[in-house]
Amino acid sequence: MTLEPTSGCLDRPVLRERGQREVFCGLTGIIWLHRKIQDAFFLIVGSRTCAHLMQSAAGVMIFAEPRFGTAIMEEKDLAGLADANEELDKVVARLVERRPDIKLLFLVGSCPSEVIKLDLAKAAQRLSGTYAPDVRILNYSGSGIETTFTEGEDACLASLVPSLPEAGEAAADQLLVVGALADVVEDQFTRLFDAMGIQNVSFLPARNAESMPAIGPGTRFLLAQPFLTETSRALARRGAVHLPAPFPLGAQGTTAWLQVAAESFGVDDALFTEVTAAPKARAEKALTHYQEQLTGKTLFFFPDSQLEIPLARFLHAELGMVPLEVGTPFLNKALMAPELDALPDEVLVSEGQDVDKQLDRCHDQRPDITVCGLGLANPLEVEGLTTKWSIELVFTPIQGYEQAGDLAELFARPLVRRTRLEV
Repeated sequence: MTLEPTSGCLDRPVLRERGQREVFCGLTGIIWLHRKIQDAFFLIVGSRTCAHLMQSAAGVMIFAEPRFGTAIMEEKDLAGLADANEELDKVVARLVERRPDIKLLFLVGSCPSEVIKLDLAKAAQRLSGTYAPDVRILNYSGSGIETTFTEGEDACLASLVPSLPEAGEAAADQLLVVGALADVVEDQFTRLFDAMGIQNVSFLPARNAESMPAIGPGTRFLLAQPFLTETSRALARRGAVHLPAPFPLGAQGTTAWLQVAAESFGVDDALFTEVTAAPKARAEKALTHYQEQLTGKTLFFFPDSQLEIPLARFLHAELGMVPLEVGTPFLNKALMAPELDALPDEVLVSEGQDVDKQLDRCHDQRPDITVCGLGLANPLEVEGLTTKWSIELVFTPIQGYEQAGDLAELFARPLVRRTRLEV
């Protein structure tokens, strides 16, 4: 099965805006990554503001000991009165001594550490010499100065790729699924691939440091998340081959995503249909419960997570919603071509943001649902617009057949809430 293109908006002009933006810090990617890689630790080199942000975003209980923390830069560090590298070495030494379970340590750059030009790449290399092979130390930037919050995951995975082992001759038979997925979703996909006869399947990131996949020339990879541009480039530099596909959202998107892998690995059409028939039917049945609530409702996406285009495709093609504007922080047409082809040709696709101009367009169109970041949601709600937080769509398992109904419910719920409030 393939997604049926409408006249499509792949070749239509894109509105590119450059102005004031509403963005959420890239450090927040740690919230789902530290849960996924169970023996990793994310050490943010930043300020007290970074620490407060992470604690608030994670909702950390006092009894929990998460696998992330902040090496807080004090005034003397920022003023150059202390050797920041020496201070960092001390923090890492205390951390490794206290947490012997850590096998992979990420030094995560922030706005403060980048402002003072602290070279975390050299720090990671230096510290790796001290703690290898027991602890592997890598670095990436989670700074929110120029990035969106999902780019934290992209930067993290891109930093992992050069250190992944070489797969050798086995790479030609390997399928790599790239992007952090909930364990339950990962298990569902594994069972489907196995039933098709695709058994050499790995996931990046893996659930622990020792299970990170080996890759090599001929490794074929599917993206499970649309915001992994730098990770894709890093994998290509290692010789891996990208399989372009729609993203696995909804019954149609998941089927098309799986079919790209099936065709690449020579899976018989009859076997593919047999394996996917039952879960696809369950997904379609789950979606019917929300079609009455959502069909014909208008949508407006502010740029935030880079999930906007695949979500708009799913909501339009499978639930009959009408996207008015689909804003995305960055548009990678090579990755988004299958999704853009399935959007209606009258939708406005915008890249970047000039928030005042976009707010004016939103106010003029008065959409039924506005998908946006936390900073815009409350003001828009006060103005009578129904909103959906884009960050919730990253924290929640939404990929695959079994999650199709849950994804639809995330958009039906705000409308139900609005209806109840108006009674």
